[in-house]
Amino acid sequence: MAWRVIATEGEVWHVQAAAERRANTQLWQLTLSFRTAGTERQPRTFWAPFPLESVSKSSLFLQADRITDDALREVLEQHIG
Repeated sequence: MAWRVIATEGEVWHVQAAAERRANTQLWQLTLSFRTAGTERQPRTFWAPFPLESVSKSSLFLQADRITDDALREVLEQHIG
């Protein structure tokens, strides 16, 4: 199940949020997965970092819930445009 569903330029994208912590760091970083939904074309998928981080994984996801659909569309358009 998608965390968020975003429509842009006639396509519907499912967005998933993931927390990632790199080696030797204390901070969790937000990474977003974008995947096209139900298109007749070849499905497209990509991962994109998002400028949110936190020492707590749960806090990171709480912050992620406040991301606007417009901000997600901007990330999407940067990668497909």
